[in-house]
Amino acid sequence: MKMLLTITPLLVFSCGAALADEADLPEAETVSLHGQFTLVEQYHPSFTSPYRGANSMDPGARGNETMDATLYAGVRLWPGMEFYANPEIDQGFGLSNTLGAAGFPSAEAYKVGESTPYIRLDRAFFRQTFNLGGAVQPLEAGANQLGGSRTADNLIITAGKFSVTDIFDTNSYAHDPRKDFLNWTLVDSGAFDYAADAWGYSYGAAAEWSQSWWTLRAGLFDLSRVPNNKALQRDFGQYELVVEAEERHQLMGRDGKVKLLVFQNHANMGDYADALRQAALTGGTPDTGNVRRYATRAGFALNAEQQMGDDWGLFLRASANDGSKEAYEFTDVNKSVAVGAAVTGTSWGRDKDTAGLAGVVNMLNADARDYLAAGGNGILVGDGRLNYSSERIVEAYYSVAVWTGINLTVDYQFIANPAYNRDRGPANVLGLRFHAEI
Repeated sequence: MKMLLTITPLLVFSCGAALADEADLPEAETVSLHGQFTLVEQYHPSFTSPYRGANSMDPGARGNETMDATLYAGVRLWPGMEFYANPEIDQGFGLSNTLGAAGFPSAEAYKVGESTPYIRLDRAFFRQTFNLGGAVQPLEAGANQLGGSRTADNLIITAGKFSVTDIFDTNSYAHDPRKDFLNWTLVDSGAFDYAADAWGYSYGAAAEWSQSWWTLRAGLFDLSRVPNNKALQRDFGQYELVVEAEERHQLMGRDGKVKLLVFQNHANMGDYADALRQAALTGGTPDTGNVRRYATRAGFALNAEQQMGDDWGLFLRASANDGSKEAYEFTDVNKSVAVGAAVTGTSWGRDKDTAGLAGVVNMLNADARDYLAAGGNGILVGDGRLNYSSERIVEAYYSVAVWTGINLTVDYQFIANPAYNRDRGPANVLGLRFHAEI
């Protein structure tokens, strides 16, 4: 109640500013319908592999494809309140059934693969925007965004089913596997173990408070019933808290952002040392699933982007988490550093084309290394044994604008020490992506 009383006078004040510029703003949309279709084909030739385990990438020459088609439907219920729903059709498999590398080479590949198309509701959420003053800014119509306007200073509340990374850890140059980089640990911070079911979505709520040069975000989200699972807890008995602060600036007259994110997962999770101790007593293989108890696991992510010219920019991601416990939702990474650049084709007469080059180094802490070396399996990795080295990945892509709304992308990834194992690889992953949107 106190929050509502504080916001109300600001809303009244900001309405006057909005009215002053109303003639220059686009008409507010009431209903929005958009769609997309993406097909990704990936292939890797055979690579060195003296042994393999349950979660290993297949060392033989192999190709797989994934397909998804999404409807983005939105409606304005009343001024400031919107509802969106995203039914999606999915089909296909990631390479080796989305196993074998902590930095998996396709963020279009879910942990759930099917040979026949199936439909599910990825998102269904409400968004309430409170205008708090400042300049009135136009909002371009697009997927999950009704055209219209809002003030520069605002408070946005989102609640329902959506992806944590729809709001947190975003980056202009590396965050959309349908348009830019494909590797999991480039499009998201590798050690950000964000709440998600096996498809990457969760139930929860988030608030975003923007004032002039900064934004503060906070969210509460449901975790899976057990790590890396299709089913979410739903009663928030197991949950994630996440907070992110964003700073916006100009460097040499160019726009830039720096974000610092912290998260805590509260759930039943296995400790690597406990699993190793139990295996030593029983003579079996360590399994974190046998030693799970209610605990807290925390981490952080630093995320920066900087425009360097009219047609190119740089990005940086650095993240770390508590490596004594098993990864819960995302992937098997305790520390990660990623850097890269993206450029449009303006200088060679192809202003709608984009290209990118980036590298990422993923690492494990000592407890996780010992667990995998003893034969344990993580979410995506587990070769049965381990000759540890950091996992090092380079990705390059070029996206050709074939027609308005249609892009064809060629992609290459070099993965040294896949699944942190210097005995296996390197893997060379070639990719072709077709994307269309309306």
